[in-house]
Amino acid sequence: MTKRSPVRYFRQLMFFTGVGLVASCSQPSDMVDSQGKLTQEVVIEDFEGIFVPLNVFKFNGEMDLVDAPKGMNGKALQVKLHTQENESAGIAMVTLTSYDWGEYSDFNLAFDIANPGNESVQINLIIEDKSGAAYTRGFVVPVGDTTTVYAKMDGHDQVDPENARPNEFNFSSGLRSNPATWQSTDRQAHSFWGKKRLDISNISRIIFMTDGNLSDRTITLDNIRLRPNPEMDPLFLKGLVDEFGQNAKVDYPNKVKSLAQLKDITAKELNSLKGDLMQDRSAYSGWKDGPKLKATGYFRTEKIDNKWTLVDPEGYLYFSTGIDIIRLSNSSTITGYDFDQNTIPMRSAEELLGEDDMPLRPVNLDAQKTRYVASEVRKSLFEWLPTYEDALGNHYGYRRETQSGPLAHGETFSFYSANLERKYGETTPESYLTTWREVTIDRMKDWGFTSLGNWAQSEFYKNKEIPFVAYADIIGDFDTISSGFDFWHPVPDPYDPKFQERALAAAQHVAEQIQSSRWTMGVFFDNEQSFGRLDSDESHYGLVLSALSMDASKSKGKAAFSKILKDKYNTIESLNDAWDKDYVSWEYFDKTADPSINNDEQLADYSILLEDYGNQYFDTINQAMKSVLPNHLYLGSRLPSWGMPMEILRAAAEHVDVITYNLYEEGLVPSKWAFLEEIDKPALIGEFSVGADDAGHVHPGIVISADQEDRGRMFKNYMYSVIDNPYFVGAHMFQYMDGPITGRAYDGENYNSGIVSVTDTPYKPLVDAARELNAELYERRFGVLNDK
Repeated sequence: MTKRSPVRYFRQLMFFTGVGLVASCSQPSDMVDSQGKLTQEVVIEDFEGIFVPLNVFKFNGEMDLVDAPKGMNGKALQVKLHTQENESAGIAMVTLTSYDWGEYSDFNLAFDIANPGNESVQINLIIEDKSGAAYTRGFVVPVGDTTTVYAKMDGHDQVDPENARPNEFNFSSGLRSNPATWQSTDRQAHSFWGKKRLDISNISRIIFMTDGNLSDRTITLDNIRLRPNPEMDPLFLKGLVDEFGQNAKVDYPNKVKSLAQLKDITAKELNSLKGDLMQDRSAYSGWKDGPKLKATGYFRTEKIDNKWTLVDPEGYLYFSTGIDIIRLSNSSTITGYDFDQNTIPMRSAEELLGEDDMPLRPVNLDAQKTRYVASEVRKSLFEWLPTYEDALGNHYGYRRETQSGPLAHGETFSFYSANLERKYGETTPESYLTTWREVTIDRMKDWGFTSLGNWAQSEFYKNKEIPFVAYADIIGDFDTISSGFDFWHPVPDPYDPKFQERALAAAQHVAEQIQSSRWTMGVFFDNEQSFGRLDSDESHYGLVLSALSMDASKSKGKAAFSKILKDKYNTIESLNDAWDKDYVSWEYFDKTADPSINNDEQLADYSILLEDYGNQYFDTINQAMKSVLPNHLYLGSRLPSWGMPMEILRAAAEHVDVITYNLYEEGLVPSKWAFLEEIDKPALIGEFSVGADDAGHVHPGIVISADQEDRGRMFKNYMYSVIDNPYFVGAHMFQYMDGPITGRAYDGENYNSGIVSVTDTPYKPLVDAARELNAELYERRFGVLNDK
């Protein structure tokens, strides 16, 4: 399994083809006013020549000049994207001399784009400067008429001078993508990641690409240009969120306008819920109409008819469809207020839950007395917040630390939790949570899901109506190793005895929660560890490079790696010969070493070390779990698709019962997942999602659909790709409720990723799609068995 970064590919293409003779895009000074503000449009490319411009390159596709469709003029560039069998496809406008836009200010890059196909297509716009810094934005091109899309290059929120916590995801507002800063029928490309303030005097590449698609797509592109920004609306953020946590600035279907309307919606749904399993289901939601295998009383795995499957406690074939985050922990958002830190109990190394996994908890009275405005921008986002004395003041909370966002810590409020009390809190203040859990289980059964996904509220572990998965954080004061891309945090040093102690503590904690329940499908430990990226050799083996550069007397990981190399090479001279190095002694190597990569021999050894790391990590957790939960499945650590080196996969296959992957794409592209045959281990999708921006969200998410109906279509197609793959035994959608429009408290994620909205109202197109998909689940996966 290898993955070539499209950006890296285009760099190599430029080098080998000698591209760079294209003139830079600089314009006369009469294009700007006295302050340097761009005053008129500057055409970058209009595709009006006889041939496709020499500086435009294709990647896994075809391109040609065609007569422009409605909404464009003259000629346009049509690009056929071969994405059914390729991981990615696109085009790049490249130049070694650079596009020089340095004399301009307050402007955006715009283009016209159309989709002549029959499925929406998501395009990622990547703009890179000469230093290698890149900024990625995303947008969807619906089927049909021409759309104008723009990306701000300078001015407005791209300047972001107040950002006290700069990172590649959030603006100073704390949002992953801000709402538009002016009103227009044009579509703003959503901010994804990267450096928001590029060197606009040295833009080297403009890339239009798509990846992770299940079918080929076609786009038509024209009139790539720079435009002056209109005047910025100074109130574009103010009053963004209403009293229900919805977007106050836009209207859309099913938006709740009053408490009476919310009550009416709730009553109608409750009257429609039956809470019955689908007819072909066993008590544990397995396939009652299929063959019955050996029953062990717990969930297990088996390979049958060349397909991996789960087997439920009664012996029926079982495929896990579920939804993650059925809890309130991630429903809160930073309000902009904070407290005197001396009044807030701080975290300790002995805690068993990460800060983002902590349930909502009240702010103590001493802290409330010290409340102050820490971010005026955040405070101004909300049309309404209750006082602590108000009826809904109990939905305030606190985050002692955040990973990213507007503040390092601060007060939170959960509009979703408040809406649950508005909906279900008729009898006592606490009754709404009991009713919510009952309604949720009825929904899952009505909608045909066979399990509750990861991060369900621990109270669901007591249910005996639908299987669930459990999770455990392994946190503490054990040593860590940087991979060079520590997305959530550095990876654990599994050779450290303290890690083994904390793994056991985590296993004991989850064992106490689930009480060996037969309804537990399996247990996850950790999430999306940064084991290595495949963009380069350095990022692939980042944790090995980091560990080798450490002092073996202070790093258990370095000591373990050093021992492996000593056992293989015996003398330092042999290591030097193999790696083309000049280490003076093993003592020198142990103390300090330059691990920079010289040759293939070194890479082969780094591969051995990385796999040994993986074996140590997964084996430590497996032994800890099986010592207290011997009958339950270990579901791994939910490998992100950007961080699953083959060495880690091989190690996981040795020690976990099911390897879990988080995949935010349209589905399983065959070329990317061919490695599953080599691994030959049951696999599970732990996270996937698809969002849209037609329900008030300022950011739809990483995978974008055209609208809610399109969400339903894409959900089914994703699930079909998993169900039809013989190695996968389930997939869990992320997540139950939408992310807060203003971003979840821990990291600002603010996506339309839920099957229910912030008012706990189901998205009907997505629910209908889920019900249809789940109704045909077992026949599609295993129906052939009944024909034999």
